[in-house]
Amino acid sequence: MKLFIGINVSSTDLETVMISSEDNGIVFQGKFANDITGASEIKDQILKLAQPARFDQIVIGMESTSIYSFHPAFFFKNDAELAKFNVQVVVINPRQTKRYHDIFEDNKNDHIDAFYIADYLRVGRYTIGIVRQENYSALQRLTRTRYELTQSLVRAKQHFLHNLYYKANNLAIGKQKTSVFGATMMDLLIEDMTLDEIVNTPTEALADYFSHKGRGRFADPQGLAKDIQKAVRSSYRLGKVMNDSVDTVLAVYAKEIKTFQKMIKEFDDAIAQIVDVIPEEQILQSIPGIGPVYAAGIIAEIGQIDRFEDETKLAKYAGLTWKQNQSGKFESTTTPLLRTGDSYLRYYLIEAANRVRREDSVFKEYYSRKYQEVQRTPTKRALVLTARKLIRVIFYLLKNHQIYKPKEWLV
Repeated sequence: MKLFIGINVSSTDLETVMISSEDNGIVFQGKFANDITGASEIKDQILKLAQPARFDQIVIGMESTSIYSFHPAFFFKNDAELAKFNVQVVVINPRQTKRYHDIFEDNKNDHIDAFYIADYLRVGRYTIGIVRQENYSALQRLTRTRYELTQSLVRAKQHFLHNLYYKANNLAIGKQKTSVFGATMMDLLIEDMTLDEIVNTPTEALADYFSHKGRGRFADPQGLAKDIQKAVRSSYRLGKVMNDSVDTVLAVYAKEIKTFQKMIKEFDDAIAQIVDVIPEEQILQSIPGIGPVYAAGIIAEIGQIDRFEDETKLAKYAGLTWKQNQSGKFESTTTPLLRTGDSYLRYYLIEAANRVRREDSVFKEYYSRKYQEVQRTPTKRALVLTARKLIRVIFYLLKNHQIYKPKEWLV
């Protein structure tokens, strides 16, 4: 006999329905606060039912609801008293329970939702979305926040370039041999010199500025000084009011860029501390092109590989599968990519695939072959298919605790 517990989670409440497999009837229902007190009250009710009933298994299910399901899922999974009763905690994709709910019921409220979560568990159609271990969840908090900071940094740089174009359009479009986002260039443009001062400063003096400020990092400071002066000299000029306005905007974005860069560095240090004790990190970095950032991002999103039965489940989780369109003898050859699943994992896999196909001969050949198969959007298609192949490789390596050997993946 089994006990199925559906919990509809919100930011404040845990609406709970418990169904016994003995008669498929509701044996308990109630609403509890979404905090340690409410979760403990649900646990007490489970223990009250479990001790005399002798359930073979207790399945607790809830939908993956952003941050709100995190604490109750961890609470039930890690509770020592519940562990004695063969408790399985399942976090379900809300799309699955919605489809199941819509078959039987038009109405919707918290109680109905909790009932159909429990009933969905009862019919056994769920896949085991095992609650990830704490170290993977901790890593995921860091890698996802790092990703968001990186996106913010990209936007800040875009705004900076947009406004720099007003001030010195030829610098903004890159008519020099260094990035405008380096610390030395940012200081030159925002704090140390006006455009007129850059143009009027002797080339040798400007070269000395780059040598001193850049601490010898510029290979050809003399050539760089000439390029900068040429780009500034040939750029449009603004009136004083507009120039002051643009300078204010540039100063704000320059400060924001430096702040984001510093924050990302702090996250990189924190991520390194966690991945150092996770064995999967070395496995993924054995694949040419996958460095510490992509390895950490992929590991954080996958979690323990035992969460997935096979590589197709992992591909579906990442949203790297295609919708089938078949009827009778007809089967469409142009089917769209299903963009459901973990968008963070999909991002890291596609970005990693783009690096791997440049550095590994097996992936390079595979990408080239897929690129030549079609005329419509060949780059996008070939890259996504390469990411799909990368999933197969990653799944096999993690499952078997092996490092990457190109000869094994020539097919």
